[in-house]
Amino acid sequence: MAIVNRTPDSFFDRGATWDEDAAMERVHTVMKEGADIIDIGGVPAAPGAEVDVVEEIRRTVPFVAAVRDAYPDVVISVDTWRHEVAREVCAVGADLLNDSWGGCDDRLAEVAAEFDAALLCAHAGGLPPRTRPFRVAYEDVMADVLDRTLTLARRAVAAGVDPSRIIIDPAHDFGKNTWHSLEITRRLDEMVATNWPVLVSLSNKDFVGETLDVPIDERLPGTLATTAVCAWLGARVFRAHHVRQTRQALDMVSAIRQEKMPARTVRGLA
Repeated sequence: MAIVNRTPDSFFDRGATWDEDAAMERVHTVMKEGADIIDIGGVPAAPGAEVDVVEEIRRTVPFVAAVRDAYPDVVISVDTWRHEVAREVCAVGADLLNDSWGGCDDRLAEVAAEFDAALLCAHAGGLPPRTRPFRVAYEDVMADVLDRTLTLARRAVAAGVDPSRIIIDPAHDFGKNTWHSLEITRRLDEMVATNWPVLVSLSNKDFVGETLDVPIDERLPGTLATTAVCAWLGARVFRAHHVRQTRQALDMVSAIRQEKMPARTVRGLA
């Protein structure tokens, strides 16, 4: 899942794809690099200037339509927690609603059901959108992740969402500190065991930076290490800024697990 931010202030690319032409060029690039899903977001996750519903629609809907025209078969995801935005992007071709904020809008699942769209059910620890955790604590963070994401999945099914179109996400760093994000990583197999497909969004996140004590532009090695661990434990979808490198890391894990043959073999040893 390749990240394409339609924001001027995203934490990693700092508005590199704010211009629509630059955003479309990014889509072309990540498609060549092996992306299966394009995830379009119109609101940064971090606190900052307010982006209301009208502005979020302006940033995302025309671009979703343009991506659909350019790539009729690609899966298009939109990172939103608002049912109003969800309705508009689904009407122009979005396939997946990426609700990073843990079901704060109860009507989002209704929109997914109406358009037969897929829905991501994420754990945000009950935090409102665009807020940071402060002295957050869990008796057992993975137990809380499972309780909240599975509850959201059940509610989505009850609202009419096709069970085969539901994905769950532990949501690293959302409502969690670094210790929590490390814990859910090492215990990701517990989420996989629920039999819902698991998405992880790890790319350049703060828990990587804090663990390795590196700035945001030096977090790729830590991101790929965490990606490989999550792949080994059974995650299915990987939201990423660096698509080519992530794809290679995942292909390597698949080869080790004997799920994928090497692209080339050493002459005489094949």
